[in-house]
Amino acid sequence: MTATTMRVGQRANLFADRNFKWLVIAPSIIVLLVVGIYPLVYTGIVSFQQITMMEEDTSWAGFMNYAALFSDGRLWESFGHTFLILAIALPIELVLGLLMAQLFLEKLPGKQVFIALLIIPTVISPIVAGSTWRLMFDNQYGPVNQIIGWFAGEPTAILWITRPEWVYPAILICEVWQWTPFMFLILLAALSNVDRSLIEAAEIDGASFWKIFFRITLPVIRPVMVIAILIRALDLFRIFDIIWAMTKGGPGSITETISIYTYIRAFKEFETSYAGAIAFLVIILLSVIVIFALKRVEIAR
Repeated sequence: MTATTMRVGQRANLFADRNFKWLVIAPSIIVLLVVGIYPLVYTGIVSFQQITMMEEDTSWAGFMNYAALFSDGRLWESFGHTFLILAIALPIELVLGLLMAQLFLEKLPGKQVFIALLIIPTVISPIVAGSTWRLMFDNQYGPVNQIIGWFAGEPTAILWITRPEWVYPAILICEVWQWTPFMFLILLAALSNVDRSLIEAAEIDGASFWKIFFRITLPVIRPVMVIAILIRALDLFRIFDIIWAMTKGGPGSITETISIYTYIRAFKEFETSYAGAIAFLVIILLSVIVIFALKRVEIAR
């Protein structure tokens, strides 16, 4: 072996030692980039073309599709429906999850069994959950109307799925039922890490429950709570399965969210490039929200 060959081998070993961690994770990073960035780039390219399911016109269309977004009233209505569900469901899930977590923070008989039962809705597929609740809200044979009728003392036939004034409560009940356990689990883990000695010291000093919560507990669990809120907000923003199973965006288009509207434009009206423009707009909007939220978390720290 020559001196030159030995020097090359030593340099290669030195490079491998210094960059071992990058060499190990490089395959995963490459896969993630291909899986994540390629669809994003492809969607961006398609949004500047005029492709439909009937005709593949790949000629450059400029910002024609994006200009059409601003005059699409149904698109902005779907944004409004999405934000409405998010604004109502997220606080309810947060409050209920926090109350449940606070309850199960204490020692209870059969605690593990109850926790296992509570998280069952979360592991159910949303499309299955939506279909099940659609059957439960059936105005003739569903148990929900029957239970209400027992309390009312007379038969009740509320049209949950077809009446505009009842369809949103039905969707929100299903959504809250399925995803409150998710908030509960995350907040329970956060509350379990709060230093009990601080709480006990505050109780000895005569501090009330709410004062302890806002002064000691909340600052400790705030970073975890913010992440949980961010995860659920993103999920709610792209809500599709539950609503599609229950109403398919109806009656009319009153429960069309942005995900359902994009699906309809892409796979029912076959406007691929226009749907790509909608998807790219949503991606940009969500990216801005995530970046802002993460910066707020860093500031809170």
